Amino acid sequence: MDTLPKLSPAQNLLLRTAARRADGRVIPPSTMRGGARAKVMTALLLRGWIEPADGGHVLTDAGYAAIGQQRPAPPDEVPVDNIGDLQLLEGIPVRPGTKLAALVMALRRPQGATSLQLMLASGWQQHTVRGAISGMLRKKLGLNVVLAHNDTGERVYRVV
Repeated sequence: MDTLPKLSPAQNLLLRTAARRADGRVIPPSTMRGGARAKVMTALLLRGWIEPADGGHVLTDAGYAAIGQQRPAPPDEVPVDNIGDLQLLEGIPVRPGTKLAALVMALRRPQGATSLQLMLASGWQQHTVRGAISGMLRKKLGLNVVLAHNDTGERVYRVV
């Protein structure tokens, strides 16, 4: 079994967060500044784990291997049915593909969506989901979002 190279916590953080991005871009956190940022980025460049690209840096195959992952295969050119998404968002000033659009699409389903489903769809915490429903969807966009409880007692939100 191959052993993974020894990574510093900062290198590990940068490589793993870049591997989660679809484009593999390496974006250091705003808390990493100055000499620390330069040192970590230089070390990653020298080891061949990242490479310059379009004014930034992207993860290489060696970078994926350093954290024990493989580069994700590019998605096949399958026509995406965006018409359904656009129809759901018709008349609502929400950009398709955003977290808010994911909330609206989940709420527009006939059965609605539970708090957990909304959290998973948006990646937000429960209090943020409730705040977005109350502030953005109800007050700013004027959607009529109703709250009900299902058989198990979970909150179920739905746009009517």
